[in-house]
Amino acid sequence: MPDHIVIERLEFRGRCGVTPEERAKPQPLALDLELQCDLGPAGFSDNLFHTVDYGAVAARVVQVASTQEACLLEALAERVLTVLFDEFPVEHVTLWIRKLHPPITSITTSVGVTINRTRLAHEVRQAAAPPARLLVQQLHRLPKGKALDIAAGHGRHSLFLASHGFQVDAVDRDESALAHLFTSAQHHAPTAVTTKVLDLEQPAPYGPDLGKEVYDVILVFFYLYRPLFPAIVGALKPGGVLVYETFTIDNHLYHHHPKRREFCLSPNELLRLTSPLEVLHYDEGAHVDGDGADPIYTSQLLAHKPIPSGAAA
Repeated sequence: MPDHIVIERLEFRGRCGVTPEERAKPQPLALDLELQCDLGPAGFSDNLFHTVDYGAVAARVVQVASTQEACLLEALAERVLTVLFDEFPVEHVTLWIRKLHPPITSITTSVGVTINRTRLAHEVRQAAAPPARLLVQQLHRLPKGKALDIAAGHGRHSLFLASHGFQVDAVDRDESALAHLFTSAQHHAPTAVTTKVLDLEQPAPYGPDLGKEVYDVILVFFYLYRPLFPAIVGALKPGGVLVYETFTIDNHLYHHHPKRREFCLSPNELLRLTSPLEVLHYDEGAHVDGDGADPIYTSQLLAHKPIPSGAAA
């Protein structure tokens, strides 16, 4: 029988409600967790390093659920599940989140949702997530041809471009995520997506080779590794377009995500990092993207590589 860690009635206050009035004031919420993980090594070693630190789990869950506004408990639960699977070695989560004082007079105790989710099932759901709003809005401006999806993960953007006639190379260092993307691509676009496991942060002189003027479109969403920008620019064909979006420092300050400041852009930094390109669209600030009402703070860029004077377009 699998091992479990159980956290009962984790209480905090959060902003969750369909109406702006309900979200305006934090209300009491409670959450129960059952985490399936291997507890055997810790039983022998008596060492916290060999188990899941339930104190760290509780602190992280409260941080996410109490600072991120949502219309629905379902959306808040999904954010908690993503954090648990991304940051802790758990294979199955049972979660019960509820409002302790819901704004319905006939409900005298609580109202909530219960979700049972395996790691694999969560990864499949992530792969089926809709593409970023920026990509959908700017699709008509992208030159058809060959695309590169950097840090592709489960491939929601790769699959979206493939469905619109692009030939896509998807690269990531997460072999498991790319395996799920490959499986999805076999069902939806078997010849349009290729995957490659690649360490994008390998130090020079053995850094990743993205090719020289290979791609008509390059996508980077929610990934930031500053030394990679020269390789990104070099891999674009003349006239090729870069679509880039990731978190700014404001998201770290308001939402505590990403946890490390160096994974966030400073004001106008994305413009400086892509200075060899010509800007077609740039927007920096609060953006709504996904299932919740809470905005995220990002820099959004669409830029193309100039065509040399005298060269054919």
